[in-house]
Amino acid sequence: MDILVVGSVGIDTITTPHGKAEGVLGGSASHFSCAASFFAPVKLVGVVGTDFPGEYIDVLKARGVDLEGLQVCPGETFRWSGDYTVDYNKAHTLETRLNVFATFNPILPESYRDAKIVFLANIDPELQTQVLAQVRSPSLVVGDTMNYWIETKRESVFDVFKRLDVALVNDQEARDLAETYSLIDAGRILLKKGPKQVVIKKGEHGALLFQGDELFFAPAYPYGTVTDPTGAGDSFAGGFVGHLARTGEFSPLSLRQAVIHGSVMGSLNVEDFSVRRILRATDGDIRDRYKSFQDLVRFWR
Repeated sequence: MDILVVGSVGIDTITTPHGKAEGVLGGSASHFSCAASFFAPVKLVGVVGTDFPGEYIDVLKARGVDLEGLQVCPGETFRWSGDYTVDYNKAHTLETRLNVFATFNPILPESYRDAKIVFLANIDPELQTQVLAQVRSPSLVVGDTMNYWIETKRESVFDVFKRLDVALVNDQEARDLAETYSLIDAGRILLKKGPKQVVIKKGEHGALLFQGDELFFAPAYPYGTVTDPTGAGDSFAGGFVGHLARTGEFSPLSLRQAVIHGSVMGSLNVEDFSVRRILRATDGDIRDRYKSFQDLVRFWR
């Protein structure tokens, strides 16, 4: 099944204890698309300015990403710069320039409107709703959000949640939305807001999947050096949604397997700046890490 993703495409400048990368490919839709493209065809809807490097267009096309929905508008591309200290769980934003992304109006090409799997990256919830109004009959809708929207458009976030099959949030977002510190309570509270499943991403501490009365926990892949965690959550989403698109199955078992594939892609993402490590990955790398997860969590009575 093809995947429709709507989100940001930008240019990042990132500093970590391992160095600095200037003017690299960034944005939620970029990270998601590069990861998901290992599993299924991706159709991207986003906006960039006339300054967007042609080499990054080539990068996305090389991964087979359909860019008919990528708008090129007069002006500058969305830009973000930040740094990480020892705590890789928290990025310190140095500058955010929305530029053409400030007036982003996601219009889906006609060929995108029959997409069966939709991923709504962490854009304005009102834009997410606008996208859903253009999709005819999706089989699976997965959505993300971020603290800014939780703080400024809380009710709109919950309006979108009512239309999601899977809500993907990180641990702090889950706590803020559910107004509780307990992630177990948060997951159960968020299920009552409408989505059929809730995934809480915990970064280096793994992920939780809530579906009905069932709870599934997966550890993070035990990677060594973290070079750049930017986009790891979007790469997780790419692996998660990508697996479901490839199999066409949304059973409880398939969703658990999707969490593991998400963790695999997130673990690859953090090993280099931007999408560089994802681009160097092979199908064999993904299979090996998936098998490693099986070995990690296997135990006997």
